[in-house]
Amino acid sequence: MASQLRGNDLRQLGFPEGRAIGLALAQLQRKEHKRLTQAEQLALLGRVLANPTTFLADLAWSHTAAALLPAPSRHIALAERKPYATFGADYIEAGAIHQMETAMKLPVTLAGALMPDAHYGYGLPIGGVLATDNAVIPYAVGVDISCRMALSVFDLPAKFLAQRTQEVGKLLLDNTRFGSGRAWERGQRLDHAVLADDAFRAVPFLKNKLDKAAEQLGTSGSGNHFVEFGLVDITDPANDLGLPVGQYVGLLSHSGSRGLGASTANHYTALAMEQCMLPAEAKHLAWLGLDTETGQEYWAAMNLAGDYASACHNQIYRCLAKALVDKPLAKVENHHNFAWRETLADGRAAVVHRKGATPAGAGVLGIIPGSMTAPGFIVRGRGAAASLASASHGAGRLMSRTRAKAELGEAEVRQHLAAYGVTLHGGGLDEAPMAYKNIHQVMASQLDLVDVLGSFTPKIVRMDGA
Repeated sequence: MASQLRGNDLRQLGFPEGRAIGLALAQLQRKEHKRLTQAEQLALLGRVLANPTTFLADLAWSHTAAALLPAPSRHIALAERKPYATFGADYIEAGAIHQMETAMKLPVTLAGALMPDAHYGYGLPIGGVLATDNAVIPYAVGVDISCRMALSVFDLPAKFLAQRTQEVGKLLLDNTRFGSGRAWERGQRLDHAVLADDAFRAVPFLKNKLDKAAEQLGTSGSGNHFVEFGLVDITDPANDLGLPVGQYVGLLSHSGSRGLGASTANHYTALAMEQCMLPAEAKHLAWLGLDTETGQEYWAAMNLAGDYASACHNQIYRCLAKALVDKPLAKVENHHNFAWRETLADGRAAVVHRKGATPAGAGVLGIIPGSMTAPGFIVRGRGAAASLASASHGAGRLMSRTRAKAELGEAEVRQHLAAYGVTLHGGGLDEAPMAYKNIHQVMASQLDLVDVLGSFTPKIVRMDGA
């Protein structure tokens, strides 16, 4: 093991006076670096000093490398708006279009598209797709990082749900937890390999997030999150699911990364807004360069949140399938509120943000839900270049939550649900079916983006609420 290097050793190597020296010495105390000889440590430091930009994507040395570089100018002007494709423009509110047009003026923007379920959000509109040059925008990903849809298809007859409505409802109540901040009681906690992910230790911001993540694993949030049983109708013989045409029982869930994703989004958005000072109308579109330490930290945290959201769905399905004593015949899962490294149709490398938009690359399967009384659709992507290989993530809101609560009545909603044979546990007026766009119009607006393989019709629904 090497004898300990000191600040003067780094100064003699050429390190400038300042925080880079302290950061480098602290990094040398990590187990993997303490094993190096002093000569090997000095050689490593020499490489970081000689070319710090190559170490900005290295989680171990990104802080030191950034401290060796001059601070960038933080005031950034918008550029001329780039063109983008809009699908279902007749159903998209003006506020969402204005937000998309602002996003297309960012100097890092390469391309964009607006999906037919689009509506107003923070930063990028819900339903916005944005490709950027080596930059990630936390609010173009969204607060509920990697929110996803997951569908399991069971070999059960359709009459199962009609004959056992109360039993299935109790099954949902006993095996799910809903609500902002809601967690399992200590004796009921679930486990998953994601809780051992190195990112919880490697990313400084995540070091105190593990316990809350463990408490909330396998739970769902409030708002439009749900777990529901319904009927799956497979209509395309070549459906890629290995299922014969026919009707099945399905279990569909919509949930995300819980407190882990929300805290990550808010923390790194604040940092982005400090480092990337945009005009007022674009301030929530502040970005983090992926060649910076903060950008790399966010990218690692975002991917962890994605794995965590998937683990939550995995645990929900494990509990319910075990209670059903039945294995699913097929599964479909896709997520939104995420950023992917992709190559655009013109060959440019890009970071593609899909905020409330479903990946629809050629051959990629997904599920696009409607509402509690309207079907969702099992789809296969067509890889359309105009939409950046994306499609809508649902029907999209027709009414804001505030408007729905003001204009809709409890009795009216219950009568509407009963007319469609839907049993609801929980839920609120803000999630009433009438608060959503017509899913059939939305799907008609994206015929070039996806092929429909089948549908899912909700019957027994669990959401946040008593």
